[in-house]
Amino acid sequence: MSGVGVFSAVVIGILAGWIADLALARRHSLFIKLLIGVIGSFIGAFIAQRLHLAIPGFLGSLVVSAVGATLFLAILGLFRRSA
Repeated sequence: MSGVGVFSAVVIGILAGWIADLALARRHSLFIKLLIGVIGSFIGAFIAQRLHLAIPGFLGSLVVSAVGATLFLAILGLFRRSA
């Protein structure tokens, strides 16, 4: 998510968390969606770097963050259900 400002990063985080919530049929608060989106941004950026994908711009950052957030929630759901 290089090149985006703090406000854009917060908006991307909230939107990515919201998309992940919708994709996995979960219901979290706005703050938790932001946390999910931020953690998902790191996961998505890591995966994109490993795959040598460069998706520039706001929309690219949103897609990478949403994929990472969805993966994060899916993995978290596996651990929570098995415990």
